[in-house]
Amino acid sequence: MTKTPACRVAVIGGSGLYAMPALQGARALKIKTPYGAPSGPVVIGKLDGQACAFLARHGAGHVLTPSEINVRANIWALKSLGVERLIAVAAVGSLREDLPPRRFVLPDQIFDRTKGRPGTFFGGGVVAHVALDEPFCRDLQGSLHGLSTALGIGSRLGGTYVCMEGPQFSTRAESEYHRALGFSVIGMTAATEARLAREAEICYGLVCLVTDYDCWKTGEEVSAGKVVEVMAANVADARRLLERAVPAAAALPRRCRCARALEGAIVTDRKRISQAMARRLGPIAAKYLKRR
Repeated sequence: MTKTPACRVAVIGGSGLYAMPALQGARALKIKTPYGAPSGPVVIGKLDGQACAFLARHGAGHVLTPSEINVRANIWALKSLGVERLIAVAAVGSLREDLPPRRFVLPDQIFDRTKGRPGTFFGGGVVAHVALDEPFCRDLQGSLHGLSTALGIGSRLGGTYVCMEGPQFSTRAESEYHRALGFSVIGMTAATEARLAREAEICYGLVCLVTDYDCWKTGEEVSAGKVVEVMAANVADARRLLERAVPAAAALPRRCRCARALEGAIVTDRKRISQAMARRLGPIAAKYLKRR
């Protein structure tokens, strides 16, 4: 049996980014998790000699709505492979005139407007409270911005990503409301990924690919057809960026708070944590669940 190599870096691809052709020696792994099935097989291979894992967020053929994505299973599966840094790619709508389609945005904040998505690995007898004041890894976002700039890809570092439930696009009233609050871009997936990646002590970076102006700009209203049209060009640039970003992420010194997010966060008496729950958490919190 071929041994699965540890992958310190992973990529989650969003709308339009369903594969990474540049991965060398790619093979697909079906990973079972206590939280159910991930979006699909995790593909592992190498980029410039660096082991990398790839997962298509919406599944092969784009079969999962944002609300149907089993984010807990996705993050658990990646953590089980040894992932420490996760680069997520997502299509977004722009809420600002100066963030036109084809621009990349590396946000630094999230505003979560989703409804009832499972957003924690904990519960069921184990309570933990991680800090989420900075939901994205600052070091990883800075690296992604620097690389995109060097590649000639127009990008913006900073801004707030507002996460809506979907799958419908915004009403005009919602779009104007989000603009009035000063948000930069709108999407449907990143909030839950960021929360769970933090609990798993994975550095989470997000590359937002602007495809449209949501529906606030007269004559530029969003549609699935327009999104797909712009996405093809965005994905080509995203793949160029990822070929540089994966090796660069692996080489970054890991001095950020992401790597220690669970230190002191689990407040439950270890003696009261069942073996079944400890097994369920598995790679997420094993080093913190030793009984005192």
